[in-house]
Amino acid sequence: MSDLDLRDLAAFVAVARTKNFRRAALESGVSVSSLSQRLRDIEERLGVRLLNRTTRSVALTEAGEVLLARVGPALHDVDAALDQVRGLRDVPAGRLRINAPAPAVDLVLAPMVTPFLQAYPQIELEIVAQTSLIDIVEAGFDAGVRYGEHLAQDMIAVSLGPPERFVVVASPHYVAQHGAPQQPQDLLAQCCIRIRFESGATPDWEFEKAGRVVRVMPRGPLVASYSQLAIRAARDGLGFFATFEGYVRDDIASGALVGVLDDWCERFPGPFLYYPSRRQPPPALAAFIGFVAQWRKRGRSAVSSACPGGGG
Repeated sequence: MSDLDLRDLAAFVAVARTKNFRRAALESGVSVSSLSQRLRDIEERLGVRLLNRTTRSVALTEAGEVLLARVGPALHDVDAALDQVRGLRDVPAGRLRINAPAPAVDLVLAPMVTPFLQAYPQIELEIVAQTSLIDIVEAGFDAGVRYGEHLAQDMIAVSLGPPERFVVVASPHYVAQHGAPQQPQDLLAQCCIRIRFESGATPDWEFEKAGRVVRVMPRGPLVASYSQLAIRAARDGLGFFATFEGYVRDDIASGALVGVLDDWCERFPGPFLYYPSRRQPPPALAAFIGFVAQWRKRGRSAVSSACPGGGG
């Protein structure tokens, strides 16, 4: 089989189906002499006659019938597969796998999911929440989401959203009993709720003010790997918790939680969608990249309209 290619087999099927070299040549877009020579070459390489031909007719030999019965349906499947792949250029379809840390999933990706899938109903989106850094290519993902300091230089990165920040919160009752810290180091004398990543690491709490960076490792009665558990504990008065502002914005607005050390909680760039440098990304990924660009543009327009003098 190594000395035949699909063009050889397609030529044979065209002649076998039409029983006419002229019609087969016309369908194949080649000359009759070229097609006839190709069939002779196939027979010579296989060492068996496939067609009995005279000046008036063409008929399959037994070997030709066997070959047509096996190759004909296979070539039809190949053509159908190629048509399907070509169709993906116009209608993005198939599976799109994205790896992202939980906060990016909860606060940035989650609002996009339903509008994206409604716009592209033939795409199957799979999002895996994972904090630890992985090789997305080796792990079989089309793209990943990370914050800027963890992006590999050989990746293309697309911003997913506006700047974010961490906030330190506690219940009003806890703050009334124990006081509000004035400096990050004051947290060392307080009960604090910590997060442990799946890697086993318990990160420091990092603060920045006027270019000065301070890191502290607070202590407390609860270590959680799930942010919602920690937020609930803070709401119930267990202690201070540092988390993404998006997780507790509503609690702060309602008074269920209060923020402290706000002047030490500076904003940082939001997460980035990243993917390998490719000349032609998979259609489903290309569709998501385009969707993100439009999503961000609509978000900026909404913010502009909400500002005084914005939106006309």
